[in-house]
Amino acid sequence: MNFIKAGSDAAGKPIEINYVDYGQGNPVVLIHGWPLDLQSWEFQLAELPLHGVRVVAYDRRGFGKSSKPWDGYDYDTLADDLKAVLDGLDLQNVTLVGFSMGGGEVARYMSRHQGARVSKVVFISAVTPYLLKTDDNPDGVDKSVFDDMLKGIGKDRPDFLATFSKGFYGVGPLSHPVSQGTLDWSQSIALQATPRATTECVKAFSATDFRQDLKGIKVPALFIHGDEDKTVPLDNSAKRAVELVPGAQLVVYAGKAHGLNVTAADRLNRDLLTFISGQPVSEEYSEDETYAAGAAEKSTY
Repeated sequence: MNFIKAGSDAAGKPIEINYVDYGQGNPVVLIHGWPLDLQSWEFQLAELPLHGVRVVAYDRRGFGKSSKPWDGYDYDTLADDLKAVLDGLDLQNVTLVGFSMGGGEVARYMSRHQGARVSKVVFISAVTPYLLKTDDNPDGVDKSVFDDMLKGIGKDRPDFLATFSKGFYGVGPLSHPVSQGTLDWSQSIALQATPRATTECVKAFSATDFRQDLKGIKVPALFIHGDEDKTVPLDNSAKRAVELVPGAQLVVYAGKAHGLNVTAADRLNRDLLTFISGQPVSEEYSEDETYAAGAAEKSTY
């Protein structure tokens, strides 16, 4: 395992961030969503390094194999952890890719650290710009939704996460886009986080306002979101966020739920590689089209 030090906790104990680093080329840094860890990028970690890019992914503090301190789950601290990864590996010309909660880290990093080392940003199923419904954010989600999440986690965390995972991937009576094995796999990942990190991160991603962070982004930006996302609804997130970032593109995946990195892995990999290469991302896609099938496409990366 590889670790990068990201400061210390209140007792002076070092915070160590676990990461993986594959491939060669301009770097892509993958920031996972809640309540998972870097393992959730399995399909991207297996494919993207084959196309001439260097791929780094890390476990957020409190999750996976990273340190699990009691505090430090606010977005300023999480953005500082991201900076520690970029600085520790001396990465340049980085494409930051934030999934769900990870989109908040991208937004906060770009404002808090002036976008240092970053050339492009991608938000996938992201919580930006501001989820919580308030007087000045009437299109947000009612606070009771997040309160119920915290109650569910506190009462029976394994049961809550098992139910949450079904919605995450869009599993329902008439739709089974992932197997029971995938649901079990996700559950095993989620349970590696501490209860404290699990609940504190809900508080962070539900109540943090990223509107000003997004307005300051000056690099090319891509938003990708499913129109059947019930976990982070499209209308409450990407449709609003894209309007705050000059020149940003929104690509909507029709019929897709939240967990696009699994349920739409081929298309997502294609779109990420296209964006990284500086090419426009097509909003059209055939389910029969896979990146591995296109030798000519591969040769362009």
